[in-house]
Amino acid sequence: GGAAVAAPVAAPAPAVVDFSKWGKVESKRITTLRKTISNKMVESWTHVPHVTQFDEADVTAIMALRKKYAPAYEKKGVRLTLTSFALRAVANALKKHPLFNASMQEATGELILKQYYHLGLAVDTEHGLIVPVIRDVDKKDLVQLSADVTSVADRARERKLALEEMQGGTFSISNQGGIGGGFFTPIINTPEVAILGMGRSSARPVIREGKVVERTILPLGLSYDHRIIDGANAARFIVDLVREFEQFSEDDVKI
Repeated sequence: GGAAVAAPVAAPAPAVVDFSKWGKVESKRITTLRKTISNKMVESWTHVPHVTQFDEADVTAIMALRKKYAPAYEKKGVRLTLTSFALRAVANALKKHPLFNASMQEATGELILKQYYHLGLAVDTEHGLIVPVIRDVDKKDLVQLSADVTSVADRARERKLALEEMQGGTFSISNQGGIGGGFFTPIINTPEVAILGMGRSSARPVIREGKVVERTILPLGLSYDHRIIDGANAARFIVDLVREFEQFSEDDVKI
């Protein structure tokens, strides 16, 4: 006869703990959205070997461009923010590093290299983290990207996104800069293979050509799937990404 197959061992049911015996508590029902987020995070964290690569980008030039052009963008009804620049910088870096825009098709043992750039944008809502996807980032100018960011973020907060607007992403960005905080290690939004975490940019003294000058520095944390991407690939990617953040000019922004 065939070899016996061991039956999977069922996990023991979690015990109910009476926390109120140690002090006052409040009980709240966990929402369906929170359960969905929880399951997705556990699946990603347990299934994918995560490594996070850190670096910093000098965004002084971006901030100057933003200050100069924000009023013109507002006249078109859009907000020019660091997120718009980040979308463009990431898309440019992904074009040079196709592994970061890939997914593993485990059923067939294939690596799928996508030739489209649909970037997920983690949005903090009162209900939990939602990741709408901005399509074809590589084909849009900063005006269109800024309009898209505002549209998806507002609709995410109002829970008016269609399911397909949260599908098909190739890479995600989590920007905590508006809240604060520095470096952090974001969890990969599977089946993507990498995610960029952006902290709050801040003015800092740095040395340029032997002189101490004030520059605005952005902390970056790039988490990646070590099954597909090795440390050397990640270092090359983040070096190019930092370069993309640092080489914006008026030509990219003017309208």
